[in-house]
Amino acid sequence: MKKTTAFLKQIKKNNNKEWFDKNRASYEEAKAEFTAIVENILSQSIKFDKKLSGLQVKKTLFRINRDIRFSKNKSPYKTNFGARLMPGTKDNIIPGYYLHVEPGNIFLAGGSYMPEPDKLNAIRQEIDYDFKGFKKLLAAKDFKKYFGGKLSDEEKLVNPPKGYDKENPAIEYLKFKHYIVLHKVDEKKMMSPSFPKYAVDVFKAMYPFLVFLRKAGE
Repeated sequence: MKKTTAFLKQIKKNNNKEWFDKNRASYEEAKAEFTAIVENILSQSIKFDKKLSGLQVKKTLFRINRDIRFSKNKSPYKTNFGARLMPGTKDNIIPGYYLHVEPGNIFLAGGSYMPEPDKLNAIRQEIDYDFKGFKKLLAAKDFKKYFGGKLSDEEKLVNPPKGYDKENPAIEYLKFKHYIVLHKVDEKKMMSPSFPKYAVDVFKAMYPFLVFLRKAGE
């Protein structure tokens, strides 16, 4: 993704509308390159995750423009490209995958980020009900290979959530507010022609975890 990376490095140095307008052609080339990568990853991922069928790549891409209305940072553009391969509808998003490309911060992620209270409660209930099955997912060979057998502990609660005892065997997993996993990727690997295949391997290792989350939301 040479064009993608080159553009993102430039926009970070020149985050203003005047520069962007003059270099719109470079942006379009970078976006087209990134879109093609996402298309490749999606087409391969559908083979093991049928719920991705029918997903349109153009609708998975995040806009380059930032929402600066409530932000102290008034830079008009993002310095990353992102794609969210999430099945479902706008009002009922099903746990899926995320690709983030930013110089110095490239990662593959997935799961349920900021779930609504009812869905968060449902996930916790499913973990409590089938903790043995949940632990088995985390201990799977490929899950440990790419995610270290761990979930991201972003904003994890200090105390048990309401309705759960601190002695519950699953309590440390019930404290999560987001149920997501993350895999960092170095730039050399991302620039390799084999990157789409690598991303698919990571997503495939994530898939059983997503199935568990989706079951909780049914």
